[in-house]
Amino acid sequence: MSDSNPFPRFTVETAPNASRPLLQASAQQFGFLPSPLAYAAGSPALLRQLLAGFAAFDRTSLTQAEREVVAMTVAFEHGCHYCMALHSALLAQSPELAPLVSLLRSGSPLPDAKLEALRSWVRAIVSQRGRVSASSMQAFLAAGFSQEAALDVLLGTTVYITSTLINLVTQAELDPPFQAFRWDKPV
Repeated sequence: MSDSNPFPRFTVETAPNASRPLLQASAQQFGFLPSPLAYAAGSPALLRQLLAGFAAFDRTSLTQAEREVVAMTVAFEHGCHYCMALHSALLAQSPELAPLVSLLRSGSPLPDAKLEALRSWVRAIVSQRGRVSASSMQAFLAAGFSQEAALDVLLGTTVYITSTLINLVTQAELDPPFQAFRWDKPV
């Protein structure tokens, strides 16, 4: 804990007992303990909810590419350096998804009409704080998404809003594996 950051960064050994198994599983999954989870561990309830939200979002009707568009759009809108770097690294590993990285990092429209409709839907949810217009919903559905997908996007948006807020409030440091994808929101 630094003077400017009131939140301690926990390890598996120093975390509250209820957070330890969750941190251990995350460290095994990533090969290291991501700093956002190390901070979130200070509240076992928050850590459990965050990880459960990620798991639930992974099981939605959305494809991997669609889930990444949701995550990176929320990260862009909130200016979350950590989420943007992490998801850039994930997308860069997939040859078919790698072309999306620079567009999502710059907040630019996507060339795929369906993915652009998704990005616009997420932006509307975030910027309008859920008070999306009927025309916004119609555009999303007209792009080929279902009402189930609209709700799945809502799940992902809320999970990633929670994640970005954790990263911003706790001042989560970017971990070394994501340094190559360091990001600052374009002005």
